[in-house]
Amino acid sequence: MKKFLRKNAWDQEGTFNNPDLYWYAKAVAEMQSRKLDDPTSWWFFAAIHGENFAGDPDGIDWNTIKAPPKVPTSPFPSKDIKDKYWNQCQHQTWYFSPWHRGYLMALEIQIRAIVIELNGPDDWALPYWNYFGGEKENKIPPAFTRPFLDRDTPNPLFVTERHGPDNDGNIYIKLFKDGKPRVTQNCELKTVYTGNQNCFGGPETDFSHYGTIFPEESLETNPHNFVHNDVGGVVKGNEGLMSDPNAAALDPIFYLHHCNIDRMWASWNAKGNKNPSEKKWLGGPKEIGEREFVMPLPDGKEWTYTPNDVTNLDLLDYSYDDLKTKVEPAAADTTSERLRKLGIPVSDDAQLTESTMDNNEKPTELVAANQGSFEIKNAVTKTTVNFSDKGLKKVSTSLLRASADEIPDRIYLVLENVKGNINANTLEVSVNNQHIGFISLFGLRNASLDDSHGGGNGLSFSLDITNIIDELHLENDLENLKSLDVAITPDNEILSDVKITVGRISVYREKQ
Repeated sequence: MKKFLRKNAWDQEGTFNNPDLYWYAKAVAEMQSRKLDDPTSWWFFAAIHGENFAGDPDGIDWNTIKAPPKVPTSPFPSKDIKDKYWNQCQHQTWYFSPWHRGYLMALEIQIRAIVIELNGPDDWALPYWNYFGGEKENKIPPAFTRPFLDRDTPNPLFVTERHGPDNDGNIYIKLFKDGKPRVTQNCELKTVYTGNQNCFGGPETDFSHYGTIFPEESLETNPHNFVHNDVGGVVKGNEGLMSDPNAAALDPIFYLHHCNIDRMWASWNAKGNKNPSEKKWLGGPKEIGEREFVMPLPDGKEWTYTPNDVTNLDLLDYSYDDLKTKVEPAAADTTSERLRKLGIPVSDDAQLTESTMDNNEKPTELVAANQGSFEIKNAVTKTTVNFSDKGLKKVSTSLLRASADEIPDRIYLVLENVKGNINANTLEVSVNNQHIGFISLFGLRNASLDDSHGGGNGLSFSLDITNIIDELHLENDLENLKSLDVAITPDNEILSDVKITVGRISVYREKQ
């Protein structure tokens, strides 16, 4: 089997001197010249991920997108074709990585076929945008920002509706905010694929076009969601294409972003980490009688696939020129390090269960909550989370009994039922004036609709606050603790017509 090599889009300074980008642009132009109902068109492929012609009234209506690109409004494919192919993307689910891998492979096959027709290289492969690649590579490659490809030929990679993380048209990934890590590769430190908390690949679900749970630092949570919103942004109520899941694949940078996400999955596997072995994951939603994953091919045929078909990169027709992912050592959070901080002797050769085991099987218990829902404002929004006496005693007892044989609880702050009419905002969360993390709201609007996968319950986000609780214990302040002060600050402006609410903020203990 011939292998195609995916390379860094920033080769040749990310310009059209990079032949991968040049031929990508030529082929995208050809796909954009085809009709909406043509399964090989740019528009049809974008609709496979998600579309909005007559769905969410608050979303980006494809009929109103400011050119370029000039999005066609007709002709529509038949209902049977739409039901088979459109609106397939998998989010907030353990199917996120395999579905998108198949989607990228299908797009790559379409693009390569066109490149060959245009007398381009027959070994063309999709490049990836590694925004963690060092100085300047967190910026969008210049090939995507110039309006013209050459002289009077419009650049098909240029998109008007990209606003950037600061909503000023400067397109880059904001890796840090005030010195605090914001967009990270910490998902690469996870050792288990599936879970509701510390995991790489997301929670176990059925077919999930849009789900409800974002495990902290999973691949989809960070960096995936942050990159979408940093590119898309929002200006005067208009979200950029990348900020809306139902428009994101119209932007050509989408596929280079997801190519990097796919590379990170391959990197995680290359480190020795294992994908799920459950029949339900390997066989995909079709295994339980739900919708199957299917892609159109250039010859008019179709490809139906399962996660098992795309799990092993060695058995696929492509590879990457570099699978290295750099993760800061400080991001590691092992059980041994935690016990040493708590003053518990641990030998260097101790075999301890790490804190990143499968959380689907770990019991959790609510120990604190605030008094109810509230709205997020542009200024800092504050609330108080009150502990129950019983819950606090259990947390305290767990720490007092801590040993190498009895690992203390991990503690999570959970923002439950976050709802809103926009996706493009990012929030910073602090507890007792200590920063604990950032949250990207990508996918929020869809999850807030009554007919969504979660029934309009919005999204829930968990943030690990174990370190804060451990510090209170070491300072002898835990037993007298009655509450935690939580502050939420928007990282980018919340516009006047935007409403974002939090149903409840709670604290859960997770027994180890």
